Amino acid sequence: MFVTVAEVRRLTPRMLRITLAGNDVGDFHYAGADQLVRLFLPVCDDLQLPTSSDWWAELQAMPAERRPVVRNYTVRRIDHARRRLDIDFALHGDSGPASAWAGTAKPGDRIGILSDGARYQAGDADWQLLIGDETALPAIASMLEGARTPVYTLLEVEDEQDVLDLRGEATWLYRSGSHGSRTVEALRDLPFPPGTPYVWVAGESTLATSVRRYLVNERGIDKQQIYFCGYWRGTPSTVRAAAETEQEPAHA
Repeated sequence: MFVTVAEVRRLTPRMLRITLAGNDVGDFHYAGADQLVRLFLPVCDDLQLPTSSDWWAELQAMPAERRPVVRNYTVRRIDHARRRLDIDFALHGDSGPASAWAGTAKPGDRIGILSDGARYQAGDADWQLLIGDETALPAIASMLEGARTPVYTLLEVEDEQDVLDLRGEATWLYRSGSHGSRTVEALRDLPFPPGTPYVWVAGESTLATSVRRYLVNERGIDKQQIYFCGYWRGTPSTVRAAAETEQEPAHA
């Protein structure tokens, strides 16, 4: 569906919220707190979207000079009645097409979006452990707003400029060394309550995999109770948005 930029608001020096509006947003299927959406970003003035269920093949058949760039992001908030949805962008300059687009976006700009479902499923867990970095902040913020059980939240970011006001307590960890190292250190000192946990961890690939490995091997948490996803790969000084690649996104 086509949507139009209605508002652009800076949340932190490196985080931007863009509100998208369109009549079809009222019918957008929102499945949960980490709802993924594919963004179709224009490369020319004539933005065209695929129309069939086999949208990826249709996209690849378009001439390169008109083919939209596709990237995955999380819906931060949706208002079906007002037909608006918010998407938060971790900015990293012009090194990726989504960040480059977001950095210059203005009201009236038009892009395409496609719902891609949600993975967050806390179910009947007794408590939750939510872990992520800048790119996972929108999803975790949404999870905290709807949590019905005790939640422990660890957020590994560049520095204090990335800190946001969230509903619920969170431990903010400022990155040093490899991605995930500060988070694993913090987990070693975190006492876990009794009962069945649900773990959701996403962000830079090394962070996600190292946290999962620690929780399974050293804390004995069942793999089935952990959802983890590597949104991006990079160095400690580089923050890239989820799925900033040229091949078909992982959540196809």
